[in-house]
Amino acid sequence: MRRIRVIGIGTGNPEHLTLQAVRALETVEAVFVLDKGAEKADLVRLRREICERFVPKPYRFVEAQDPERDRDPSDYAAAVEAWHAARAALYEALIERELGEGACGAFLVWGDPSLYDSTLRILERIAARGRLAFTYDVIPGITSVQALAAGHRIALNRIGGPVHITTGRALARGLPPGTESTVVMLNGDPRFDHLDPDLTIYWGAYLGSPEEILVAGRLGEVGSEIRRLRAEARERHGWIMDTYLLRGPDAA
Repeated sequence: MRRIRVIGIGTGNPEHLTLQAVRALETVEAVFVLDKGAEKADLVRLRREICERFVPKPYRFVEAQDPERDRDPSDYAAAVEAWHAARAALYEALIERELGEGACGAFLVWGDPSLYDSTLRILERIAARGRLAFTYDVIPGITSVQALAAGHRIALNRIGGPVHITTGRALARGLPPGTESTVVMLNGDPRFDHLDPDLTIYWGAYLGSPEEILVAGRLGEVGSEIRRLRAEARERHGWIMDTYLLRGPDAA
């Protein structure tokens, strides 16, 4: 039976790969990568560099164009459903074409496959269709959340306290009442005007990479600087991935 390995590769630093991930890469015969266009060519290049470094035998680096996605939909859930369906059809075709019976392929997932990534849901969708027989396993990776905390040399939580992880889309409605430590991901255009200026923010972009940028401080004082740095970095690189932690003024 075909085998798929879903491998978390961290946030862009090859040193983020765990020993388990390195051992998993040694078994693959094909690596599937979605091309997201010229602006995000670095993401394909970094995956290729990881393979060149850690796959010790001949393998195929299989690139395919990522299906288009509506980035400003009137119905967010429906748009994501359509995008996942298109990706599932593409993944199924790639696996069927590029992997023979008994062969092993891999998807290299930015960060960790369990956190704001669609790969596992899409593979589950393909398996449920029943057209293509395969097994898959998951190798965890370092997330941008971990890399953010390491970069700022902080613990994510207060002593005994919870950590709330959310998205920029959800944060637009404000922080939920009573949250102590909130990690925000997938924020395409972070705006802070609706938030308490006395919050402390720990922000990071390109975490774990040589281009890493870190800013921390009172939100009312550094929020505009973060937006400026973010815009400049996106213009310079053509893409940006950033994450931040918000804490109340009394947080320790």
